[in-house]
Amino acid sequence: MESALLPSHFFSTKTELSRNNLNFQSKRSFSIRASAQGADTVTLLDYGAGNVRSVRNAIKSLGFNIKDVQTPEDILNADSLIFPGVGAFAAAMDVLNKNGMAEALCAYIENDRPFLGICLGLQLLFESSEEKGLVKGLGLIPGVVGRFDSSNGIRVPHIGWNALQITKGSGILNDVAEQHVYFVHSYRAVPSTDNKEWISSTCNYGDNFIASVRRGNVHAVQFHPEKSGGKKVIVISICWSFNTGKVLAFEVIHNKASYKIQRDTKGKASGLAKRVIACLDVRANDKGDLVVTKGDQYDVREHTKENEVRNLGKPVELAQQYYKDGADEVSFLNITGFRDFPLGDLPMLQVLRYTSENVFVPLTVGGGIRDFTDGSGRHYSSLEVASEYFRSGADKVSIGSDAVYAAEAFLRTGVKTGKSSLEQISRVYGNQAVVVSIDPHRVYLKNPKDVDFKAVRVANPGPNGEEYVWYQCTVNGGREDRPIGAYELAKAVEELGAGEILLNCIDCDGQGKGFDIDLIKLVSDAVTIPVIASSGAGTEKHFSEVFRKTNASAALAAGIFHRKEVPIQSVKEHLLKESIEVRT
Repeated sequence: MESALLPSHFFSTKTELSRNNLNFQSKRSFSIRASAQGADTVTLLDYGAGNVRSVRNAIKSLGFNIKDVQTPEDILNADSLIFPGVGAFAAAMDVLNKNGMAEALCAYIENDRPFLGICLGLQLLFESSEEKGLVKGLGLIPGVVGRFDSSNGIRVPHIGWNALQITKGSGILNDVAEQHVYFVHSYRAVPSTDNKEWISSTCNYGDNFIASVRRGNVHAVQFHPEKSGGKKVIVISICWSFNTGKVLAFEVIHNKASYKIQRDTKGKASGLAKRVIACLDVRANDKGDLVVTKGDQYDVREHTKENEVRNLGKPVELAQQYYKDGADEVSFLNITGFRDFPLGDLPMLQVLRYTSENVFVPLTVGGGIRDFTDGSGRHYSSLEVASEYFRSGADKVSIGSDAVYAAEAFLRTGVKTGKSSLEQISRVYGNQAVVVSIDPHRVYLKNPKDVDFKAVRVANPGPNGEEYVWYQCTVNGGREDRPIGAYELAKAVEELGAGEILLNCIDCDGQGKGFDIDLIKLVSDAVTIPVIASSGAGTEKHFSEVFRKTNASAALAAGIFHRKEVPIQSVKEHLLKESIEVRT
């Protein structure tokens, strides 16, 4: 099969510049020619990194054909061009420069041709970025793209649903001002007197940054319109004039999903919303069929004579239902190894492909993100595995056991080797694309000095009156203890490049008695990246409790959603009544 890895030149650092050499000197040798591609075709610039499948699906759902850019001439001949950039700024510019597409892009945009840039597709329009030293961009918009400053208490990356402040009329932002849109990034451009004429909206996260730009037919957005689904599914639409065969403007259209928040509790978007995430544990049952299951302290088998795998539904169908119900993200956890399969035939890849066709919120997949050798002896690196998941529709990958081993080695030596799956994937795709899943259990202590790991006083004493615990981490689905605590692991993986932590608790899993507040507070106070609270949700109040008492950015549940005990809609209505901002 063709590797999903990017070409080796993608990682070149030749585009790094000194601060005194910022001007993009384009030869502008290209000419714009009339296109014969037809008014029902959108040209897509996919340079080979990250998940653009959702953009493709959004375009196709509107009835348009897609023409992929193969040469600079494809850009110049386009009637409309969408650039959904993902990954690292320097690597993207290196690709664009080496294949001649940087000049073609500049020529196309400077001729006021219809253009939509998404995420990195916006950032590359600026003069430079500080992501890897100082790297030159396309130079079309004044300004330097810099990293968010976490010293003022914000979590970096900026992940989640935030509000826009519209600065001037723009067709692409119709009816979006009072809604949340989805962001996932660590770097941003800031408004200035030099670029103010470009700015169509800003967003506040620590300070104001540029959320979208517009000049004539040129639009670009920092948020992800193809992922900003929910009550109003925001997808990319294009208004055509069939008389001229040219695109008149880019717009955002809204397809209503099925869930509704009660009118008396509905809130307008004003800031970063807390996320409610639906998690689907996926494994093969004894017949070989993929099913969604749910563990009781990680035991997924029914306590019956047959001892069958607990079956709560089909993964694609459940994911679609949770999307319609208003889940802010859908997370798949592959708890079957599938190690004998060729990479391209892994069952979870097909689940992602089918799910991304109709689910327009972020998708995370975890389990099996590691080096492996299939039954034919073909070896795959963890980066190849992650790349295939991204190309199949995943927005983020979740790493478990491999991250524990990498953290242990880092704490033991103090050296970042760059060889762990966590480091490799975050280097190529950015730390916002990498989640580390932590699976600890409580070890009760009478004296916190009895261990070398961080211990905390707990609200509820242990079975023998112990007032302290340390949280011992595990690997292999909770079956093997490791000599590292959750606190130490969280700090280490943040240093190694994780962009988010999924924090489970084996003791609380499947119990329905609430999240482990002591654990979540311990970890969320220790790191500056977002933390997702997991394990133990049983009622709507458990969600408001974890958001009130900890710095968790999101809360995840599985069983109560699968069994329809607590609908996602009810959780959000409760949070709104408690004055906790959520996406409606």
